Amino acid sequence: MEKKYIKNKNGVNDMNVFVMKNKREASQKAFELMKQEMENGADVFGLATGSTPEDLYEIMTASDTDFSGITSVNLDEYVGLSPEDPQSYHYFMEKHLFSKKPFKETYVPNGLAEETEESARYNKIIADNPIDLQILGIGTNGHIGFNEPGASFDSETRKVALVESTIESNKVYFEHEEDVPRYAYSMGIKSIMASKKIILMAFGEHKAEAIKNMIEGPITEDVPASILQRHPNVTVIVDEEAGSLLKR
Repeated sequence: MEKKYIKNKNGVNDMNVFVMKNKREASQKAFELMKQEMENGADVFGLATGSTPEDLYEIMTASDTDFSGITSVNLDEYVGLSPEDPQSYHYFMEKHLFSKKPFKETYVPNGLAEETEESARYNKIIADNPIDLQILGIGTNGHIGFNEPGASFDSETRKVALVESTIESNKVYFEHEEDVPRYAYSMGIKSIMASKKIILMAFGEHKAEAIKNMIEGPITEDVPASILQRHPNVTVIVDEEAGSLLKR
């Protein structure tokens, strides 16, 4: 394991960066940090979906750690998919975590709800449950949640259009290309940045450029994750391939 402290040339805060041997070791490190936060009183977690946190959730469910006092608030959900749809993020969370580890409360956006109503409802949930620790992945284009390039740093929960690169990445989860949703409800960047602490994970060579741009590049809405340079407490955990382009 290699630990780096990287001073962002365009930001004001250090990021703790852990470059681990592989995804499993990285996920184990994330779990250890999560447990430390729980011991320090954290009781609201922001959670992510997709392939990045799968090993973390497997480690969580295999552990004897009690999550029954924890509230979870998920980042996003596809528009148009019901909670029972196997491709929905609600279904993903039930399958990989919630059905195996009881939580106090779990919140996922409702993909079938009307836009204005759902945005207001979810923003209130976030306001009523300030996030102690937010788990993030990162897209190959630098998105966090479904905040695609160009998303405002002042954004809150809203309906967003997915860009072609995201749709392309998501195709592997759907039988037919035309089934891939084109819209999602996503927690906004402003809401993500309000989290007290953030852990971002990334694995694989295809994430290396996004990680480099996030940490060493300029802060720009063209790379939404670059705003994390301005957060006071971010830990980045990557495998060797995802960290391969970092200079320091």
